Amino acid sequence: MKENLIQASSGTPWADWQQSAHLARATWITPQQLLPPGRRLVLLAPHPDDEILMAGGLLAGMRGREQDLLLISATDGEGSHPDSPTWTEHRLRRQRPLESRHALQQLDLDLNNLDWRRLHLKDGGLPRDEAFLVNHLNQLLKPDDLLMTTWRGDGHCDHEALGRAAAQAALARKVQLVEVPVWAWHWAQPDDARLPWPRAHRLQLDETLVARKRQAIAAHHSQLEPDQQRPPVLPANLLDCLLQPFELIFL
Repeated sequence: MKENLIQASSGTPWADWQQSAHLARATWITPQQLLPPGRRLVLLAPHPDDEILMAGGLLAGMRGREQDLLLISATDGEGSHPDSPTWTEHRLRRQRPLESRHALQQLDLDLNNLDWRRLHLKDGGLPRDEAFLVNHLNQLLKPDDLLMTTWRGDGHCDHEALGRAAAQAALARKVQLVEVPVWAWHWAQPDDARLPWPRAHRLQLDETLVARKRQAIAAHHSQLEPDQQRPPVLPANLLDCLLQPFELIFL
């Protein structure tokens, strides 16, 4: 199970990914090509930080276009520190949405004009909520929307459940789906055939967008600080991969 690999290793370093022929062949695309003015982005995040890890650079470029963004947070992220006396589920359920809010502010988005919906589903339980998620998306999606979520093969049960639900809803509503790998950077190898490389594109980010994404990631203190003897939830190697001048997407 890939989720076991997430917990058990320090991950694949960016230096290894730089040798990937698959990644080198991934087509470059600009944010303007993916999301031209007037097109709405519906971004579905499993946990409070995934919207930044997935698409912080793309979101940073949407300053002044908040009306073109619908952000859906599926869970409150209370399951990130199992059995921790410091980060209890109760504390995380309050803290992580606050971190998410601060992160979005670091992207210079106007939260007063942002349609941000929190579903408060159970962290770690999204596979049981797939039918609800499909129905919810079917009611929200409009024909020209771009639906973005985590890749259905990403190695975390919640990430994969959202990917499956989004794929089903996108097919039913005939909207374009974009899936984004997050934990795959950690457990996969540069030549890994399990990744859908024929669908891979690199969404180009300039230095300003990467800097804002870095600041937004830094807002997630609960995920970045060691918890007594436990390492941070987000490993350094993973963050290196996610802070390159592009975001890898599967179209």
